[in-house]
Amino acid sequence: MAEQKDDKKYTTISIPTPLAEKIKKRIQGTGFTSLSSYVTYVLREVISNTEDDHEEAFSKEDEEKVKERLRALGYLD
Repeated sequence: MAEQKDDKKYTTISIPTPLAEKIKKRIQGTGFTSLSSYVTYVLREVISNTEDDHEEAFSKEDEEKVKERLRALGYLD
């Protein structure tokens, strides 16, 4: 059996119809060619921003200060 090589695999996600209609109106006249392309773009942006924020939450120095304070309060050994 031949295996298809497809770099992009997709899944289906359902969203409420009223939301889909709002998005369709929002993307009219933009470079987005479909509801899916817009939703994919938005989700990538959200994930990217979340990952960036997570990486900058605490520096190593900040983390050590928090640990020292927690030790001083008796929460860490």
